[in-house]
Amino acid sequence: MLKVFNLPDLGEGLTESELLSWKIAVGDTVAVNDVLAEVETAKAVVELSSPFDGTIAELHGEPGAVIQVGAPIISFDLPGAGPDKTDNAPASDAGSSSLPDGRVPTLVGYGAAVEGAGRPARRARAGRPAAPDPVPTAQPSGSPSSVPVPTGATATLTAERPRSTPPVRKLARDLGVDIALLAGSGAGGVVTREDVTAAADGARPASGSPSGTDTLTETAAGGVRTLGGRPRTEEEPIRSVRKATAAAMTASAFTAPHVTEFLTVDVTESVELLQEVRQRRDFRELKLTPLTLVARAACLALERTPELNARWDGDGGRIIRQNYVNLGIAAATPRGLMVPNLKDAQDLDLRSLAIRLAELTAVAREGKLTPEQLSGGTFTLTNVGVFGVDAGTPIINPGEAGILAIGQVRRMPWEYRDEIALRQVMTLSLSFDHRLVDGEQGSRFLADVGAVLARPGMALALF
Repeated sequence: MLKVFNLPDLGEGLTESELLSWKIAVGDTVAVNDVLAEVETAKAVVELSSPFDGTIAELHGEPGAVIQVGAPIISFDLPGAGPDKTDNAPASDAGSSSLPDGRVPTLVGYGAAVEGAGRPARRARAGRPAAPDPVPTAQPSGSPSSVPVPTGATATLTAERPRSTPPVRKLARDLGVDIALLAGSGAGGVVTREDVTAAADGARPASGSPSGTDTLTETAAGGVRTLGGRPRTEEEPIRSVRKATAAAMTASAFTAPHVTEFLTVDVTESVELLQEVRQRRDFRELKLTPLTLVARAACLALERTPELNARWDGDGGRIIRQNYVNLGIAAATPRGLMVPNLKDAQDLDLRSLAIRLAELTAVAREGKLTPEQLSGGTFTLTNVGVFGVDAGTPIINPGEAGILAIGQVRRMPWEYRDEIALRQVMTLSLSFDHRLVDGEQGSRFLADVGAVLARPGMALALF
């Protein structure tokens, strides 16, 4: 029997994944839990495991392709039944049962529930009669873009809500595209982002240049120098992490009212403390940096200003104060900007923080962060000092109340004991959500962190 494995939901709210690589080939025999492929979501790279014992019959996609949740990704030839029967179903063991909400448990997430034959029935809008199924429109083979609906079908489609996600509908509004006039190319006729952008451009990708493939354009004219000898312009698709980062930062910047405050601190005593601690036997193998000390100071300061560790729930009409700190660390990785977090950082001493930070950084650089490590953060640190930058106005990680940017440590003239001396100086930049945090609380938090960094011994008196 031919069994089609549909791409499951690899994380709450994710609608698509990019296929990075196949770990198997057509004709291979696999067992349950064997790794089939690596896919990249907006959160992490995930190994897709086999839900069946069987033979690989077909691979639905090439590396680089973006596959929608619920769309076919692999077909299996399962033993014990005739080869002419095809079962298109979500990834689940034969004996598995659906959950009450219709989802089917899988090895890596939740696959779409089995749908009946034909187009799903839709409920008519209030005050309107139920609309018949829209007239199908032919599309060229292999084209991911949508085709405008024939004139005779326009009234049919506008009588019902287009099948798409809220971000796609917003994109259509922003680009001035009437989404009701599009025939979706996604699974089950769902209108995708590519459908909307193609309609806005008024053209499909050129034949031989499928969407999602890197392209180079405008080679340098003879005798004209270009940067690095590269073509005058280059194009690349907006992939999972960059797309997710852009969406998250845009949502944060235009949803949470940002306020940024700055504090420049003489951190000479902190630098000297780190040098002394590195000489201790139990710290010699660890990497101690100003980030480690700032992380500890931030956790202490959050105890006195819990507003910086809260979450705004506008839909529920409430503010949620989290009495634990999942400390996010913004990290530049080969896959782009990622913000993994240290769970329950409030319980970690300086040595434990150094160990956990080193482990998290190593995993991030290897591109092996898990969705769990990338979700659930409550407050974030971003170290712009490693790039030689003094300060900035960081954008708050969505769902959090604040983010603290750590500038470089610079030796510069500074007032010290009524004289001018060369001291080690750092600038801190705190951005916070003014819905949750007033200027008083933001200033107090920043002052507390600065006090600990200026005189580490003050932690004994303040906390």
